[in-house]
Amino acid sequence: MPMFRAPDGTRLAFHLRGGGEPLVVLPGGPMRASAYLGGLDAHRQLVLLDLRGTGESGTPADPATYRCDRLVDDVEALRRHLGLERMDVIAHSAGGSLAMLYAARYPRRLERLALVTATPWALGRPATAEDRLAAARLRSFEPWFADAFPAFEAWLDGTGDFDPVFLPFFYGRWDDTARAHADREEAETNDAAADAYGAEGAYDPEATRSALARVTAPVLVLAGGADGGPNPALARRVADVFPKAEFVVQPGAGHYPWLDDPQWFTHRVSAFFA
Repeated sequence: MPMFRAPDGTRLAFHLRGGGEPLVVLPGGPMRASAYLGGLDAHRQLVLLDLRGTGESGTPADPATYRCDRLVDDVEALRRHLGLERMDVIAHSAGGSLAMLYAARYPRRLERLALVTATPWALGRPATAEDRLAAARLRSFEPWFADAFPAFEAWLDGTGDFDPVFLPFFYGRWDDTARAHADREEAETNDAAADAYGAEGAYDPEATRSALARVTAPVLVLAGGADGGPNPALARRVADVFPKAEFVVQPGAGHYPWLDDPQWFTHRVSAFFA
């Protein structure tokens, strides 16, 4: 398995899938091992980074380095290890904030950037409970809705705990593939690292927005039509931050759009990176 060292000496792993030009993939979760990601390997060589403390990567001596802004140096170390002057990057969910911070700090190292259902914490724009509930109500025709919605509402307003019964809201199609994907999340996520990811000081939204306004690389912002975090309206606001951004909504997709319609997702994203 390919390994490299972060600036602080932590050993980091990445996984290669497919062939062709490299496409660096930043996972979400936050702090979920990159194994959950999929799609595009028929068109590019995916370089899936296991963030420190996840997957096959090592555990850092300092847990504070799990903070999102501290992880930017790991992404830059990967670029140098790969020997790329500029790189194509695709980031999912919480990894979108990491990608935005990387773009703000190293704009000249980006060739193209795709943000897939990206959580814009780095811009100070979290998805609200109202956003998530509005998206959830779109699923009222589903047979599992009656049991899932009250638990989801209670979790979002702080009166209930996380309950797997509402996991279907994160997927555009709740089928066997989605269930298997959801079942792996707990084992693939470093919860302690996830708690530190957005710790105080991780984000400076005003400075980040200002820096991203000077990014010249093309950017694709892809939202899921059935996703609540971010919903398409919030994702559109992310696209508006970049000078050269395309915005697209995948119809009926949830937070993991490559599972909901692999053909649509692969065609649209591979066209952007072609």
